[in-house]
Parts: sequence; C-alpha cells; structure tokens
Amino acid sequence: MSRRGFAARPGDAETWIKAPEARPGREAPDGAFTARLTIDVTPDQRARIKIAAFQRGVTVADMLRDLLAREFPPAPEGDTP
Repeated sequence: MSRRGFAARPGDAETWIKAPEARPGREAPDGAFTARLTIDVTPDQRARIKIAAFQRGVTVADMLRDLLAREFPPAPEGDTP
C-alpha cells in the first residue's frame, strides 16, 4: 500500500477535481496577511479551473492570485483613495 505525501496531488486530473479543497494558509508567501474571497462558479467552471491549475503544476489559489495580480495591479503611489 502506497501513501501519498502530505500535499501530494493525485496522478490524474479527474481524481484531483473531485477531491475536496485543502484549507489554505492565512499568510501570503511574503508574510503579509491574506483575506479570503469567495465566489460562486458553476461545477463546470470549477472543473476547468482545477484542470488548468493541475496542468500548470500550481495550486488553484496560486493560479487565481496570479491572475488577479495581473488584472488588478497595485495602484501607483499617491493614487490610493
């Protein structure tokens, strides 16, 4: 009987999609506090997002954080409301 490592992913995307989400940490890689954002997506969208992350070798959270950082870059100094 083989045991998976603590954060190992299943070998195929279909099994990974159906697996429950792991509880992410509450701290960003740079040590800053993070806030949770919840959105509603269809099961099909969720599956496509998880497959894309699996194929890229990243977590869904990391992939979506990168996407949000690209779409919503920090405001230049002095432009904050």
